[in-house]
Amino acid sequence: MKKEYKLGLWEAVSIGVGTMIGAGIFSILGVGASIAENNLPISFFLAGLVAYLIAYSYAKLGSKYISNAGPIEFIIRGIGDNYITGTLSILMWFIYVVSISLFSKAFAGYFLALIKLPLTSFYLGVVEITIISFFTALNFFGSKAVGKAEFFIVLIKLSILGIFIVFGIWTINPEFIKPILDQKHIFNIFFAASILFLTYTGFGLITNASENIKNPEKNVPLAIYISLSVVSIIYILISIVALGNLGTEGLSKAQEYALAEAAKPFLGGIGFTLVALGAMFSTSSAINATLYGGANIAYALAKKGELPKEFERKVWFSGSVGLYITSGLSMFFVIAFNLEEIASITSYFSLIIYLFVIISHYRLSEETKGSKALIVFSFVIVCMVFLTLVIYQWKSEKVVFFTSIIVFVLAFVFELIYKSITHRTFTERKKSKKLI
Repeated sequence: MKKEYKLGLWEAVSIGVGTMIGAGIFSILGVGASIAENNLPISFFLAGLVAYLIAYSYAKLGSKYISNAGPIEFIIRGIGDNYITGTLSILMWFIYVVSISLFSKAFAGYFLALIKLPLTSFYLGVVEITIISFFTALNFFGSKAVGKAEFFIVLIKLSILGIFIVFGIWTINPEFIKPILDQKHIFNIFFAASILFLTYTGFGLITNASENIKNPEKNVPLAIYISLSVVSIIYILISIVALGNLGTEGLSKAQEYALAEAAKPFLGGIGFTLVALGAMFSTSSAINATLYGGANIAYALAKKGELPKEFERKVWFSGSVGLYITSGLSMFFVIAFNLEEIASITSYFSLIIYLFVIISHYRLSEETKGSKALIVFSFVIVCMVFLTLVIYQWKSEKVVFFTSIIVFVLAFVFELIYKSITHRTFTERKKSKKLI
């Protein structure tokens, strides 16, 4: 029997970088600039620090518990197998589905703009379905194809963003990036950081591929820290170059194509094409990594009984039913729904999952040899970020605020019904490194 291919360290890093530098930096840069203004790089820096605090728990837990269920495995270990854990499992998988749809929409927008076709529902739909289908087919061939493709996609993407940074750094207007540190702007720094933090959330996908990574006890933590470090430096440099060339007003006006617009002062007409290609590589690699992680977690959670058994990997063209269901629902959401509000809701639930991971890490700190003081500090900081996001939703997006609550309730009700139908009993978790 042929031995299963295992991802190396740099392929695992590529999955983290590919997910983080996805649609976020291209779509949310202008939004961050409108809030933080001249302090945009500081907000990116602070958001990165918050991500590092969460990554500490992921790295410690990920080196101890090797499972493609990732954070849900950590939560089960920490607080037990119960209705809350089941609800979080449903919500986490839902986040993957919607993220794939969001990345597909971003890819379609840049692609159609690049080839100068109108952004009609028909053209958008064709491109969105095609790109999801392509990466579903790629994932069909397994982790080797995914890892190799992700590695080269990320290399191309970083090369393009590197050109943006290297050429743009020389034409910066210092006045555009001069910090403004009065009381109002200091508050806005933190407010923007709570929004920009969402562009760092992809590092968790590394733990969802931990069973497919060589020497996971060592490489999972390394891949998390390396990918987060690479992305933090790139984000800060991009924000400096973009803000320094266009200023707050220019970035705010061109929110959807802020990065492409920022390339024009120093790259001219070719700047838009270059950055559009970078956006396409970024979003495509994010689709690739997220689809791979989403199928992995669907399979792992189904095997644990947290999702219906139909998500378990079957001998169906040697693939995974979880992959096909994840892909199919992503296509449904990308065609049927406006994902702007849904993306905001998934950010809300991502932070909830992070809080439960940190709580679990505290309870498992003796097993992981983690610092309880640092874990508590992380919990307090992430709570502050979550509350900031809730305040933002209440003030700016009341529909999203109430929808977030409704989605959580619906997931919990589904969990109750599913458990009552299957009669599955909750089981005690044994402390072992490998679960599957």
